[in-house]
Amino acid sequence: MSNKPFILSNKNEDKKEFEAMINATMASFFRTIDHDSAFSGINPYVLRDRIKELGFLPDKGIGFDETLEKVEKTILPNLLRTWSISYMPHLHSPALLEAICSELLIAAFNDSMDSWDQGPAATEVEEAMIHGLLDLFGYKEGSDGCFTSGGSQSNISAIIAARDWYIEKNFGLDVKKKGIGDEGKKLLLYTSEISHFSMDKGCHILGLGYDSVRKLPVDDKCRVDISAFGKMVEEDVRNGFHPFAAVATIGTTDFGSVDDISQMRDICDKYGMHLHADAAYGSGAIMSSKYRNRIGDLSLADSITIDFHKMFLLPISSSAILMKEGKKLECFELHADYLNREEDEEDGYINLVGKSMQTTRRFDALKVFMAFQTRGKDGFDEMITKVIDNADYFWSIIKGDPDFIVPVKPELSSVVFALKDGDEINKRVRRRLLENGTVIGQTVMKGRVMLKFTLLNPNLNYSDFPLIIERIKKYRDMEREGK
Repeated sequence: MSNKPFILSNKNEDKKEFEAMINATMASFFRTIDHDSAFSGINPYVLRDRIKELGFLPDKGIGFDETLEKVEKTILPNLLRTWSISYMPHLHSPALLEAICSELLIAAFNDSMDSWDQGPAATEVEEAMIHGLLDLFGYKEGSDGCFTSGGSQSNISAIIAARDWYIEKNFGLDVKKKGIGDEGKKLLLYTSEISHFSMDKGCHILGLGYDSVRKLPVDDKCRVDISAFGKMVEEDVRNGFHPFAAVATIGTTDFGSVDDISQMRDICDKYGMHLHADAAYGSGAIMSSKYRNRIGDLSLADSITIDFHKMFLLPISSSAILMKEGKKLECFELHADYLNREEDEEDGYINLVGKSMQTTRRFDALKVFMAFQTRGKDGFDEMITKVIDNADYFWSIIKGDPDFIVPVKPELSSVVFALKDGDEINKRVRRRLLENGTVIGQTVMKGRVMLKFTLLNPNLNYSDFPLIIERIKKYRDMEREGK
């Protein structure tokens, strides 16, 4: 074995080696970011061949310096630059500087969030951040929550908790011990036809199947049609089904549209359903004094999904599930002698594994803590207000441009639009942009190909939009002329 340090310790020689490696890594990074484009534009087949040439597992290690050289030469130049103002396809944000620094600390200490003795301060910080979030979103005493890997896991956690609660309440079955029973096979979940696919995935995982997901039609603003929702639930109950939960999407993936949580709450109360708010996207708007009213009163929901790696501008991954009735999270509790002993918990040692789908989990709460402390309410207000301002501004100028169609006015920071030239031109223009370093989104609305800006970068200014529009028209004209 080499005499060089291979793990971090408190020894001076180990710390010096680690510092040198970090400095070398940062030097490689800074040498790589030498242009403003979001992407190199490399052909996927060429990139695939170059990555294969790097090899998999050499018989003898080549050392850190040579490995970093390979990374700098082939990998770093072809990574996406999420901080570029030319990157706007997905709910995939640039990352705040202090949160990037927190990632170094998270990885270096490598604490785990399953038991207190694997992350003492980490456990206490997560608990403190969860209780702060509960207060921020209007939840009272008895509520609880947990950090997760992302919006999908938060949504699926909510569906599991809702299913177990509903079956025990209505059929007296402990799902953890007895399963869902015959009546459980008739459960139905209601969600927007344009909601996140994790609702379907969750019902598949739970053994309910895709057919248990009732897709609700949307209105011309891409929000759940409340009248249709009420009629569908009424009909399903009449036919012997059991509506157990509904999802209000607070910021749909494509349109940023926000379902009316107050009206959905009324229907859920009428039929004894759990109401979940998938606010993975829109939750960030609560930080904006100008726009927080656009997402409604999320405290009306029984559970809330929050993603910090979207509008909050934190590195992937960082999400949370908040539960109004904290006891519903006990569906994940299972004691193990080697991990979360009951006698330890009685003495104040919190073991977070008892309210999480995961066992081993990263200390993602540190990213939230450092960002919140660094920026404060005013900092987040300014950043999130600006990205929604940008969406409103872009919509206002493009809706008056005769070359485009813009079907939906944005509520958050996404704008869906299209050139009037038809599907193939829109597809090819998006591809040309990608090949030349500008990455925008593409989706489909009512069978028509649409382009999409997901505006999460507060460095983007009003003056940048005319240049982007000009670039789109330039590539449109080239496609028209066959160039």
